[in-house]
Amino acid sequence: MARGRMPGGPGGLDMGALMKQAQQMQADMAKAQEELKDEVVDASAGGGMVKVKVSGDLVVREIAIDPDAVDPEDVEMLQDMVLAAVNEGIRAAQERAESKMGGITGGLGGLGLPGM
Repeated sequence: MARGRMPGGPGGLDMGALMKQAQQMQADMAKAQEELKDEVVDASAGGGMVKVKVSGDLVVREIAIDPDAVDPEDVEMLQDMVLAAVNEGIRAAQERAESKMGGITGGLGGLGLPGM
């Protein structure tokens, strides 16, 4: 009995459809990355004394400091508030990016690839 090949490639995968799906996913990811540059998250620290805006591509766009937060006797507190606000902004922007990208890459399991 002659050994036959499965149509469409190893394991019965339609390689053409697989490549098309991968190319579409790549295009969707590139579009999402561009869109993330325009999305901005807000974060604050010190009860709003320090406010930060961070874009979805993790660029700190703005830092606003309430003049009441500026105490020459306690510069360390202001530094801590700025650091906390920036870190919270980056965390929130990363979370938004992961959520957006996860919607695109979440379909990988449907490709039937081992380990996906």
